[in-house]
Amino acid sequence: MEKKLDPEHLDLLSFARSADTLSGEGRWPQWPRLAQELFGQAEGEAGLVVWQLQGRTVPQAGGADQIWMDLRAKVHLPMQCQRCLTQVVEAVEAERSFRFVADETTAAALDEEAEEDILVLSRDFDALALIEDELILALPLVPMHGVCPENLPMSVADPEFEAAAQRPNPFGVLAGLKTSKPG
Repeated sequence: MEKKLDPEHLDLLSFARSADTLSGEGRWPQWPRLAQELFGQAEGEAGLVVWQLQGRTVPQAGGADQIWMDLRAKVHLPMQCQRCLTQVVEAVEAERSFRFVADETTAAALDEEAEEDILVLSRDFDALALIEDELILALPLVPMHGVCPENLPMSVADPEFEAAAQRPNPFGVLAGLKTSKPG
């Protein structure tokens, strides 16, 4: 009988000890926080999150094995180009490894000194929420086309501004009235 692994209710200890792999894909409505980043409609491959999780243990001399999970995920998101304000499809990828420890106190103590990401071990872990978190963290700060599809006006000159600059300054006219003496 093949065991069924549920990424929303994952027993991390069992997953890591059996060195299981779990993978899947889902359209953007399944990822509500990630969907907030979309600009326009997701078409084709855009918005399809493809992910993989790999459990593993790392033996420790004189102690219990460390519990680890490797995460890989990618998605192509239609976002708004910050230069031309049209749609640009950005490839967003996340690849991280997480070490799991017994409790919050241990995680907090190790988090300061460890280079890896430390999380608390759970028998009911929501791996899909972790995937979504990692993809959100991997979003580009300023999404832009390499070369925008439309020519953009790069001049700051505005004809109305130039015309306004040619008119006399009303305060200058007032100052002139104040200094002129009736004759």
